[in-house]
Amino acid sequence: MALTEQTRAAAAEIIARYPAGRSRSALLPMLHLVQSVEGSVTAEGVDFCAEQLGITHAEVGAVATFYTMYKRRPVGDWLVSVCTNLSCLLRGGEDVYQRLSGTLGVGHDQTTEDGTITLEHAECLAACDYAPVMTVNYEFYDQVTPDSAEEIVDALRRGERPTPTRGGPLCTFGEASFQLAGFADPRPEGVAGPGVGDPSLAGVLIAEAGGWKPEDGVAGAPPLTPLPSTAPPSAPAGATGAADQAPPPASATGATQTKVN
Repeated sequence: MALTEQTRAAAAEIIARYPAGRSRSALLPMLHLVQSVEGSVTAEGVDFCAEQLGITHAEVGAVATFYTMYKRRPVGDWLVSVCTNLSCLLRGGEDVYQRLSGTLGVGHDQTTEDGTITLEHAECLAACDYAPVMTVNYEFYDQVTPDSAEEIVDALRRGERPTPTRGGPLCTFGEASFQLAGFADPRPEGVAGPGVGDPSLAGVLIAEAGGWKPEDGVAGAPPLTPLPSTAPPSAPAGATGAADQAPPPASATGATQTKVN
C-alpha cells in the first residue's frame, strides 16, 4: 500500500475522533481511507487497519467483506451503479444495465480496459421514487433511460463530469472515498446542487392540497382516492373452482360451533 506520511496523519486524525479505548470504532472510515489511496481494500490496507487499530486481520476482513461499498478489486475513476431491484426493475432498470454493459464491454463488478469505469448491479439505491436510477460514485442520476444512461457514460469517457440530478458535482472514486472517511470536500462547489425532488414531496403536496395538518391526526387526513376495481373476471359458464364450493355443514364434519357474546 502506498502509505505516505499524509495517509498516516489522516489515519491518526480518524482515530482521534473516538474515545480512548474505542479506537476499533474507527474501522469503517479507516477502510474508506485506504480505499481512497489504493482504489480498493487491498491486503496491505487490511494490514494497515489492523496495525493502527490493534485488532486482528480477521476482524478487519470480516467488515471489509460484509459491506458492498468496500471493494476487493481495483475500481476505476468512475463507479457506475445501476439499480436493478424491484422498483427500478419494473421501470426498466435491467434495460439500462444491459445497455451500459454492452456499451462498456464489461459485466458486473468489472472495469473497462482503460481502467476508468467500473460497472455494477446495485441491489437498492434508496431512491424508489425516482426509479429507475443509477449513480456515479454515489451521486444520483434519476429516472434514466438506456439512452440517457449511455449519454452519461459517454460523457465520462470523454473526460467530462456530467451534472447529477441531485447532490453535489461529481468527484472521482478516490475523492469520494476520502470524503466517506470523514474529510470535507475541498471544492467550494462541493455542497452545491439540488436536494430533494418533486417525487419525494408528492405525499406532502397531497396533504397540503387537502388542508391536512399533522396535529389534526388521522381523522383530519384528506380522503383516500378510490382505486380502480381489481375484481377478477367472471369465470366461464359451468366452470367451478374450490372457492365456488360451499363448505359442508358443521354437522357433516363433526365440528362444533361456539357462540361468542
